[in-house]
Amino acid sequence: MSTRLDDSCEARRAIPALAREWRWALPDGHEIRRISLDPPAGTAPRGSILFMPGRADFYEKYLETLEEWACAGWHVSAADWRGQGASGRMTANPLVGHIEDFSIWISDLGALWRDWVRTAPGPHVLAGHSMGGHLVLRAVAEGAASPDAVVLSAPMLGFVTSIPQFVQHIYGKIMCGIGDPQRMAWKTSEKPGAPSDDRMSLLTHDADRYADELWWRAARPELEIGPASWRWVERAAASIEELRAPGVLEAVMAPVLVLAAMRDALVSWPAIDEASARLPRGELVAWGREARHELLREADPVRGQVMAAIASFLDRAVPARAA
Repeated sequence: MSTRLDDSCEARRAIPALAREWRWALPDGHEIRRISLDPPAGTAPRGSILFMPGRADFYEKYLETLEEWACAGWHVSAADWRGQGASGRMTANPLVGHIEDFSIWISDLGALWRDWVRTAPGPHVLAGHSMGGHLVLRAVAEGAASPDAVVLSAPMLGFVTSIPQFVQHIYGKIMCGIGDPQRMAWKTSEKPGAPSDDRMSLLTHDADRYADELWWRAARPELEIGPASWRWVERAAASIEELRAPGVLEAVMAPVLVLAAMRDALVSWPAIDEASARLPRGELVAWGREARHELLREADPVRGQVMAAIASFLDRAVPARAA
């Protein structure tokens, strides 16, 4: 896969010249933000990739990856989920990451998928990171999207927490019942109890790529968002239980590449390992202590391996068509 993109901060902190950004209305009228990049002229066509970011994410964080895919011949698109990035908010407090039910996001992704495939040349690849990976996998399992191949980066299939998995949903329901479900479930950072100055240690070893996110939040203040609501926590636990139900993952017939960090401090490595084994055409590639949660934004040695693993998988799952 091509690596034409300059690896400087300047390149990661600018919307590519040929990219298109726009707002698009979902069936209920709520507008989400989208971006698309076409391959450079003369590049051999490979198909199309739709990428969905994680909780509290925005697509600017992944411009490096999106442009790298475009340079390899893919028509690339991404969007901010309803309620985060520049796709509006769901509560009066713009810093709260909230959703009433994950089925809303599945419906949104289904609508986006149907619109996207009308004009995106095949084969069609659906990719997602963290919460985005969870929602992508669930959408495919439920038939809301029907990609030719799936790529999941550190999918949120379980949490790293001291609360046992079998009581997480119950705990979330209790916390929603004793206060406003839209209130923040924790105060700072990406994880309950983690101080804000340790946030980078949860996400990546690469200080420059970590700083890119902070730069974009300052440049585009509408991207700023903080902890999730208790309703998000409760609904996330319920959605994870749905994917764990017998027969759900076994029914996913598309080839699926799962990328994971075994020392991930946010999403559960054992849950990812177990889920990957249930996928009929699943492939799992994992890294050790050298990798943190944001694999697509890791230091070059790991990120290079991640991008190479994706390229190899796509060459096998959806091989290039003969000219």
